[in-house]
Amino acid sequence: MFYVYILRSVGDPEQHYTGLTDDLRARLAEHNAGRSAHTAKYRPWILVSYTALPNRERAAAFERYLKSGSGRAFANRHLR
Repeated sequence: MFYVYILRSVGDPEQHYTGLTDDLRARLAEHNAGRSAHTAKYRPWILVSYTALPNRERAAAFERYLKSGSGRAFANRHLR
């Protein structure tokens, strides 16, 4: 399984991050440990939502959609 996830910064709740992984717990720990340059500044992070998909291609397509304009609107209404 592959997971598309949305994180919210605890210190700055307006900051969100959308990502893709095959190990959700380990990836969240990496974000909170500051091992990702894109998320280190706003840590700690909490998991807001995730979607499990059967293969990397579908997960990557869904992640790209969530990072698009209409995908962000969808996430704001339904996932955050």
